[in-house]
Amino acid sequence: MSLPQRDIAGEDVVSAPRYGKHKLDELDSSRVARHLVMFDPDEAEIGRLMEEARSSIPGLGKTETIQKVLRHRHGHMYAVARRSRFNPAAPQGEGFIMVLLLNEIGVMQLALGTINGPDPDFRLLAKPHERPAGIYMWCVFAPGPLAAGMALFMDKMSVPRFEGIDLYSRPNTELGRRFNQVLGFAPAASVGPITAPNVWLFPRKPVPPPYDTYMPGAQPHEIGITVARTFEDLMRVAAIRNVVYMGEQECPYFEEYDGNDLSATHLLAYMGDEPIGCLRLRFFADFAKLERLAIRKEFRKSRAAFQLVRAAFKFCQKKGYGRIYAHSQTRLVDFWKRFGFHVLEGGKNFVFSDFDYVEVVADLERDTDAVTIGDDPYRIIRPEGRWHLTGVLEQSTFGAAAKAEEDTLRQAADPGLQAFPKPEVA
Repeated sequence: MSLPQRDIAGEDVVSAPRYGKHKLDELDSSRVARHLVMFDPDEAEIGRLMEEARSSIPGLGKTETIQKVLRHRHGHMYAVARRSRFNPAAPQGEGFIMVLLLNEIGVMQLALGTINGPDPDFRLLAKPHERPAGIYMWCVFAPGPLAAGMALFMDKMSVPRFEGIDLYSRPNTELGRRFNQVLGFAPAASVGPITAPNVWLFPRKPVPPPYDTYMPGAQPHEIGITVARTFEDLMRVAAIRNVVYMGEQECPYFEEYDGNDLSATHLLAYMGDEPIGCLRLRFFADFAKLERLAIRKEFRKSRAAFQLVRAAFKFCQKKGYGRIYAHSQTRLVDFWKRFGFHVLEGGKNFVFSDFDYVEVVADLERDTDAVTIGDDPYRIIRPEGRWHLTGVLEQSTFGAAAKAEEDTLRQAADPGLQAFPKPEVA
């Protein structure tokens, strides 16, 4: 599909062809939200908006086809309206931004120019619980001031499922090309070995979750967090706790190593490539317990403790938990309050290892993208804390199949081999 043929952004926006004048990732959604509202239209409203857009956009697919794609959650439409005209009781859009969620094969076929925009093959689209390989700007209809709704759209693209995924566009008018240029898209996108002259790309750097930020070879003063996954990682955890708890606090060995380490998840903090801190998490029916937070003395002026705790919160949320429980030394209650902990009502004061403790809890907003039954089963078997990355089992399972599918798509690009229909309208 395409961008509209009439002015979609106002002359003050599209008249200047300078690359990235209003880059998508630099738009201020808080300012735009004062004047525009974005919402999810129902099926009837989708039909109405599509009919309104047809007078401006050539080659739109059939409304029933578009509704089918959206109904099966292979794409999404975000309706936009001026706040001054918007009635929440009867929401009606004045424009929309619509995206198609592509899997790896779909991105490749887009690059080859063989994807059928008006009637896409469902085999090329990401499943409802699958993280897309690319987000295709399927259709943008945003006359005049509604073009500023792209800022609200980028907020929608910041949710975990879409965060960091590249945006693709295929404008077929001069106005559309200028609009893409203003937003920071660049022509001639590269997809693997394929250079696609008619496909425009807005690259987005994936943002790793806070519990998976450590990269070997990091800068000496850069703090990174990772899940302990190997026996060597556990040795690093033990070394940190030996120094902090057994060395500084003179905790007896059999109190520090209480039999729970092999039934827990450990987070490790690094400064550069040096392990400097750790934290332990244990999981119960309706809460997770945070414990054994330790930072080496020489690194306590860093932000490692804060990053570890925040990473632990996000990790627990991703596993579906909404409550974190901990034991705080009474002298450190104010420290834990910084993260939203409060003393448990009716909780007990108690003593172990010669320190006074109190029970504290923190209530979290549940992650809408938490790992749950109903997810893609391959996501559930990925390494702990790496649910956002393709796992080794997926690579081994789909490697041969993907190669065969890629060969098929390359053949489809040959005009003499019509394995997939070529689009009439790009």
